[in-house]
Order: sequence, then C-alpha cells, then structure tokens
Amino acid sequence: MRIDSSSAMRCIRTRGKKGQKHADPADPPRRRANKVRGHGTWKLDRPPVFGIVGREHSQIRLEVTPDHTRKTLCPLAEQFSRPDATVNTDEWVAYDPLADHGRRRVKVKHARPNPEYARDDDGDGVREVHCNTIEGIWTGLRNFLRIFRGVNKEYLKQYVAIFEWSHNLKKATDAFLRALLGAGTAVAT
Repeated sequence: MRIDSSSAMRCIRTRGKKGQKHADPADPPRRRANKVRGHGTWKLDRPPVFGIVGREHSQIRLEVTPDHTRKTLCPLAEQFSRPDATVNTDEWVAYDPLADHGRRRVKVKHARPNPEYARDDDGDGVREVHCNTIEGIWTGLRNFLRIFRGVNKEYLKQYVAIFEWSHNLKKATDAFLRALLGAGTAVAT
C-alpha cells in the first residue's frame, strides 16, 4: 500500500479574525493577507493542514493541526495509515520516526540544489516515489477555499472536513440523497 503525505502539510492562509468585531483599537483589522514568512502555525494565523492520500483507493484524510512538529504529525500519519504502508514524503524531518513505527518511508528531495520531484527506485521506468498526489489535493483544497474569500481559522476545520467528504464521496447514490434529505427509505413514485 502506497500513501502520499506532504511534509509540513500545507499552511492555509486564513483571514485571521474574519467575522469577529475589533473592539480593541490596539488590535486593528489586518490589511491584505498574512505576510508572515516561514512555516505556519495556529498562533501565526496560518494553521497547517496535515494530509494523507491512499494511492490505490484515492481516499484522503485531512486534519487541521496547531503546528507541524514530530509530536503532532507522526501520530496522525500512524493513525491514518496501515502498519505495512509505504509512506512517500518530501524531506521534512518530522516524518523521520515513521520507520520506528513499522511504516516504510521513502522521500523525495524538493530542496535546492538539485531538487527531485519523482524517482524510479526499482528501475522499471515508472517513477513511483513522489508526493505529487497529495500536492494535487492541496491545489483542490485551495481552489475550494478560494470562493469563500477568507476563512476564520476557528472554522477552518469544518471547511476542510467538507472538502475531505466531497473528495471521498465518489458517487451520490439515491440512498445517500434520501439520507441527506431526511426522506428515509421511501421511494417517490
């Protein structure tokens, strides 16, 4: 089983305190985006989102986290993957302990100089070592959040859960729609 997990996940740029009153003059509304550099954290108003996707079934798991440390990421990677899984990541050091917990970790080096984005380890001509699958998920999540023109970080988890659910739902069946609408099992004639 192969799984992609992007290092440090993605830091979603929220719009800080959108929807909250600014009664304190010392706490004015922020102008035009969060310009803080580096990896995001909850405290910096750029909460990271951990993501993992199965290569065989394309199911994703996303989780808003307070930071991107080993203590936060490794338990999530273990919880959302099988013990015999091969986890493809980039070179983020927070994933180093995965091998201690039964997961095989292969990584691609995205950093300069000489970055690589996909690698063929077994020589069959297929570049199977990559984390491009989860990178595509991040693009989808950003596009999903863009229409809201900013999301308060307090509610980000709910927006991420809706995106995860909609991505994992591959087909809207009649039974699903009846359950969603609360129509029970009766079929309209």
